[in-house]
Amino acid sequence: MLSHRHQSHYPLEQDYDEMFDPNMKVRSHYEQIYQHMMAGGTEILNRKKQFAERRMLEEGITFTLYQSNEPEQLERTIPFDIIPRVIASQEWSHVEKGMKQRVTALNCFLHDIYHEQRILRDRVIPRQMVVANRYYRHEMMGIDVPGGAYITTAGIDLVRDHKGQFYVLEDNLRTPSGFSYLFKTRTIMKELYPDLIHVCEVCDVEQSLNDFLSTLRSLAPNHRSDPTIALLTPGQFNSAFYEHAFLAQQMGIHLVEGRDLVYKDHKIYMRGIGGLRQVDVIYRRLDDDYLDPLAFLPESLLGVAGIMNAYRAGNINIVNAPGTGVADDKAVYAFVPDMIRYYLGEEPIIPNVPTYILSRKKDREYVLDHLPSMVVKETSLSGGYGMLVGPAAEPGQLRDFADRIKRNPERYIAQPTIRLSQAPVLVDGQLTPRHIDLRAFALLGANNRIHVIPGGLTRVALKKGSRKTGD
Repeated sequence: MLSHRHQSHYPLEQDYDEMFDPNMKVRSHYEQIYQHMMAGGTEILNRKKQFAERRMLEEGITFTLYQSNEPEQLERTIPFDIIPRVIASQEWSHVEKGMKQRVTALNCFLHDIYHEQRILRDRVIPRQMVVANRYYRHEMMGIDVPGGAYITTAGIDLVRDHKGQFYVLEDNLRTPSGFSYLFKTRTIMKELYPDLIHVCEVCDVEQSLNDFLSTLRSLAPNHRSDPTIALLTPGQFNSAFYEHAFLAQQMGIHLVEGRDLVYKDHKIYMRGIGGLRQVDVIYRRLDDDYLDPLAFLPESLLGVAGIMNAYRAGNINIVNAPGTGVADDKAVYAFVPDMIRYYLGEEPIIPNVPTYILSRKKDREYVLDHLPSMVVKETSLSGGYGMLVGPAAEPGQLRDFADRIKRNPERYIAQPTIRLSQAPVLVDGQLTPRHIDLRAFALLGANNRIHVIPGGLTRVALKKGSRKTGD
């Protein structure tokens, strides 16, 4: 038995722990999992972990790591920890309601800024912050998107603070990734612990693949009953190509690159052995800039020349809709609670992390005075790029970021350092706490039907003491 030895070596510190309460008692929703997994000893846990990692490698469940100091891209398997993260049903119900509320408000915002722009006229959000945003697409003005869904797929990043309170860290609304890793890791856990999954009444996520397909089908133009759906990928060298291939295979939709598609008579067709076949819905996994060289970046070889003409003509749906990126800009994020109040007349169910807008003089001065305790983010970037973590920064980095903020304050936001919750991971055969976050996924179909996938992707700060997940 490992229970007592592992608990005695497990440091709680002052952070909220997902598995243990402050008295080192296992939380009720973790009890069966803890007893079951710890009963076999270190050797069995390590064997199961090795099995999971081998399966990841055999199936090519990888991502590409881009590092500025490396001449070549590094392809790695997804790190997989054998100790599951468990969220109690009542807590998940809270998350689900908050996700639905947030996605609804964000979708209303996108429709509004590309139509009446009421929220800008009423000065709830600064006009310049929206219309001058690099992700704002004037080409989308006045377009009524099929089903009214701008945000078909959303990945909302959540964190807990040291008291266990959930906060939204950021919204991912352009081409959010992580779906395949959620589905595959759950499949592997079911293989490793089939009885445990059943006994603990873990919510089934596999059904969500059918919901994903149903969502895409519901958004076909002209309500076609048997639409042709394709996933548009940048190709096999993209960091998330495994996910593109996985989703296309699991949903039974076509996996295509731009060169497989052709524009003709204001429609998009897919080349095949039998000739051309009209495509009704494109689930695109490339950014706006590369989508249509006639409308956006002329140098793009990844997209389809003319697809925006077909879109405006109502002959194809593109999901997520072009121009959604303005809603996941990190400065616009600060106004999502105001969007919820403005469009829905409700208070936010899940609050934002407190955020300073550095184009505001008062906010900027405060942040510059407290930079060592702040997290600073460049508004248009994601994935940890263009970010300063004040408590972990060297003096030179702090001075560099202070200069950047002074030169271009509108490009940055700042947030106080959150003491993220921690969860146990298996390191060298021992339970060791690491800080975590959670990406939860929502699917928005026609008529504002929202499905929240009943499970998420927990990312771990692998380095001891780090609060930056993915490290």
